[in-house]
Amino acid sequence: MRKIVLAGVLAFGGFLTANAQCKSVSTLTENFDTWKDIDKCWTAQSGKAMLYANDKKIIFYSMNSPGENMYLVTPKIKAGTYTLSFDISDNGGETTLELFSIPNASDAKSYVSIAKPSKITKDKKTFNISLQKDSSLGLKVMLNGVHQAVYLDNLSLKPKK
Repeated sequence: MRKIVLAGVLAFGGFLTANAQCKSVSTLTENFDTWKDIDKCWTAQSGKAMLYANDKKIIFYSMNSPGENMYLVTPKIKAGTYTLSFDISDNGGETTLELFSIPNASDAKSYVSIAKPSKITKDKKTFNISLQKDSSLGLKVMLNGVHQAVYLDNLSLKPKK
């Protein structure tokens, strides 16, 4: 019994240590080429659908669960004004993207929309965003059909001068 409790304490301590290493950033440049899984400083919230790294990009996949709220959450970003850009496309159907400022990733009530939902097309998306305090960014994708997918790549966040 002591071994089980000790293993649990060590595992929990390792989890806290891993998250403590994720510091607030002022730039992000990610092409997802080396990701085999979601990076430890990012968060994937997929509900009953799937959100994963594969083929050198991030894939939001509805499976048989259309309408799930799917979020890819960045590491904390320092307060300031930024330009966010990324490549995004889908495999057809009705798909939308919405951006959120997320002060606390574990509290969905803290999520604040900073860009209204927009239809996903095969274009590069660019947003000017302003964060009043250190927050993560949430990219919310809505898939409205079964077996739909959205592909995200080449994410860049740079301070606005």
